[in-house]
Amino acid sequence: MVTNSLNNNRQHQKRSIQFLIDWVRGYGVTSIFNQSMICLLTLACLVSGCMIGPDFVKPDAPLEDVWTQQEDPRIKTEAADYREWWTVFNDPVLNNLIEKAYQQNLDLEVAGLRILEARAQLGIVVGSQYPQTQEASASATMNQFSSNSPLFGPLDNFNYNYSLGFDAAWELDFWGRFRRGVESANASLYSALANYDDLLVSLIAEVARTYTQIRTFEQRLAFARQNVILQKESQRIATARYEGGETSELDVTQATALLKQTEATVPRFEAGLRQAKNALAILLGIPPIEVQAILGPTKPIPTAPLGVTVGIPADLLQRRPDIRRAEFQALAQSARIGIAKSDLFPRLSLMGSFSFVTSEKGNMFSNNADFVDLFSSNSILYSLGPQLQWPILNYGRIKNDVSAQDARFQQFAVEYRNTVLRALQEVEDGMVGFLKAKEERAFLSKSAKQYGRSVEISLMRYTEGLDSYQRVIDSQRFLTHQQDQLAVATGTVVTYLIATYKALGGGWELRQGRELVPPETQEQMRQRTDWGDPLPPKDFPDESQQPLTGQEIKIFNKPDF
Repeated sequence: MVTNSLNNNRQHQKRSIQFLIDWVRGYGVTSIFNQSMICLLTLACLVSGCMIGPDFVKPDAPLEDVWTQQEDPRIKTEAADYREWWTVFNDPVLNNLIEKAYQQNLDLEVAGLRILEARAQLGIVVGSQYPQTQEASASATMNQFSSNSPLFGPLDNFNYNYSLGFDAAWELDFWGRFRRGVESANASLYSALANYDDLLVSLIAEVARTYTQIRTFEQRLAFARQNVILQKESQRIATARYEGGETSELDVTQATALLKQTEATVPRFEAGLRQAKNALAILLGIPPIEVQAILGPTKPIPTAPLGVTVGIPADLLQRRPDIRRAEFQALAQSARIGIAKSDLFPRLSLMGSFSFVTSEKGNMFSNNADFVDLFSSNSILYSLGPQLQWPILNYGRIKNDVSAQDARFQQFAVEYRNTVLRALQEVEDGMVGFLKAKEERAFLSKSAKQYGRSVEISLMRYTEGLDSYQRVIDSQRFLTHQQDQLAVATGTVVTYLIATYKALGGGWELRQGRELVPPETQEQMRQRTDWGDPLPPKDFPDESQQPLTGQEIKIFNKPDF
């Protein structure tokens, strides 16, 4: 997907070199020295095309050709659009919750701010390619000599000094150390964007899962309350028959025990429902008390479609944000190897100093100093020349730093492959869970229906004195259990489908064309700091974008000097 060559940086280097040449010529430097400097700068321009360190190659990742569940007719492998996968449930409340979560979730906002931070860090690294030291200075001093000094004289006991100057130092990027830094920072910026997308995918799936959990608890509560009403009626019948002398007290105690057992599930379900709503409030970035108004009245568990379209395994490499993040993390670390290797080679810097200096003597009664003389040609003081630094006695430490950076890169490469494997596992788990949960739900639906009929028959036969109350107890207990399991299984089907869409990497496209940080937050930041125009990347580079460099992708302003 991405390579690390920065040879297209030459236009930037030539502009920088021309700037320094013009500066040398502009201040009357001797012709011979001028020619020497031009030769040196030309050499720097040519040599600075060199790039120390490895060029990044995306690690190989194990990929399946087909899915293990591909033969199932409910699994479709054609291309599909997962941008708004949650709309398959046809639930307006869920659609509204996801939109609110995207706009208000605080963790997502933090991820957006980290993108701005990475963009600013990239600007810092880009600025390192320009003269690293730039300092203007000005001073005006008056010195009085000691009257006990042998140099003291009645007419020159005061000394006035004036100076105005500019110093600069520019380390030339002979070995690509600064360009590798841009490469690493640029990859880190894209890694931050991929992290934002990964968090968005997880957020959407978590909102959908929590919403499903809420509707599941509501359904479990509805079944429990229905069975409480049913069992109260059975208890009334058993009590009436006992009081009429037709049965023993055992029927009444059994009916009461089953009723209380069923009633005990109600507060447990109510607690689970409240906790699920509290979790949804965190996802929406609102207080828990506001959730119910958004959810509205009780609704059925979302209905899952008959099948799911999953595409092919290779699609995950382009769609899953966590895989992209792992790739850019490896790319950023690969560039750091080149940065570390550059320390093995000498550093050449151009040092320059230009100033106006004047000094006058006088006494306390008269002043012969003339400030205008500061800008005369006789007041010019300058120096210009190269400086060479080479840490020849630190090779052991530098080489071990290179080895450490290489080991870290290998860790990222292995983590990339592991991320791909986890992605495959998550899709496979989601698919098989979805398919088998649908089969389980079908069985439970038939079982609950039959137990409902059994309750009717057993209660009728007990009322007529044809059967014992034990049959009523058994049928009602099984009905309560099967209906609760049916509600859980219905929610599980939806949950596994949500997990499948999350594993496929769907939903991050929701951010396209929108601000990564809320406008009100941006305004607060602008009031504190001059952010200029901090434009983060709008999307990832295409496969055809070779090479990916900080100079080619215009995602940051030119740094301030």
